[in-house]
Amino acid sequence: MSIHDQLLKEFERYLREVSDAKELMQKMSDRLHEAMARYNWVGFYLMEEPALDALVVGPYAGSFAPTPRIPLDKGLCGAAARTGKTVVVNNVVSDPRYLGADNIKSNIVVPVFLNKRVMAELDIESYFADAFPAAEQKFIESSAAIVGQFLSRQSTTTVRR
Repeated sequence: MSIHDQLLKEFERYLREVSDAKELMQKMSDRLHEAMARYNWVGFYLMEEPALDALVVGPYAGSFAPTPRIPLDKGLCGAAARTGKTVVVNNVVSDPRYLGADNIKSNIVVPVFLNKRVMAELDIESYFADAFPAAEQKFIESSAAIVGQFLSRQSTTTVRR
């Protein structure tokens, strides 16, 4: 069984063990950061309430402090939230939208949906170029979808900070 499959099974088990979305996000962030050597920062951004016009940092694990608030018209996180599509940049110096640290080389941002609306994002940054080929993207999208499943089961309209 691949490491991706093993982690997805763990995350599905977390669905039965956690009491709220933040706990799930923290457990997933910690586990991804621990298990995946090239995932140097793993975290979630949550839609800011009540206007839903910015993202605020949520649970995370990693080696640097994240940007605390990102307007939807800024950065790769803003682009993913606006479009509702995964944003993968395997060479962030080539993308002027990137807002993060100079030592980061690759970034992937995957929207988390509730009722077809982006309510959070899974953001992973790497010190390595080309860290997120298609197989990694599929795995990270599957991980983000597990959070969406949890939110749907909770049947809330927002993620509480």
